[in-house]
Amino acid sequence: MGVAGCGKTSVAQAIVARLGGCLIEGDAFHPQVNVDKMRRGIALTDQDRRGWLDRLVQELAAAQQGGDHAVLACSALKRRYRDRLRAGGACLGFVFLQLPEAEALSRVAQRVGHFMPDSLVASQFADLEPPSAEALVLTVDATLPVQAIAEQVAHWYARIQSGGNKSD
Repeated sequence: MGVAGCGKTSVAQAIVARLGGCLIEGDAFHPQVNVDKMRRGIALTDQDRRGWLDRLVQELAAAQQGGDHAVLACSALKRRYRDRLRAGGACLGFVFLQLPEAEALSRVAQRVGHFMPDSLVASQFADLEPPSAEALVLTVDATLPVQAIAEQVAHWYARIQSGGNKSD
């Protein structure tokens, strides 16, 4: 989880490659009206995100019912969004990809073919509620190489599975 440009998709792909499971790319489940809004540089509201979050909960539940370990790449900027995802029934942990705003702006400006313009980066930081006091959260420096982040996540996940420290 994290703001636009923090590397959610790349990190999620690396985690799936390392640990297995299925990737759920949150951006793929935005309704077209949300995508159109973002393309026009209009930030999404809590109301805009409600149906999207509900769809992600359904995808997580379907993966769990199918016996799959799901890795979800999703902004989940606010605590209430993360709580909605947690309410889906699965034991859900979050990897917070922490990134300075200037770096996020630079990365988003360089992306090609994505609907999220760099003009919305500031709104992402305005909405961001870091998950500092929440259970099952690992905070990582998103400026690290993707494989280094995936390694941190793998070690954290192994500790969770063995009943060790659940938040770092």
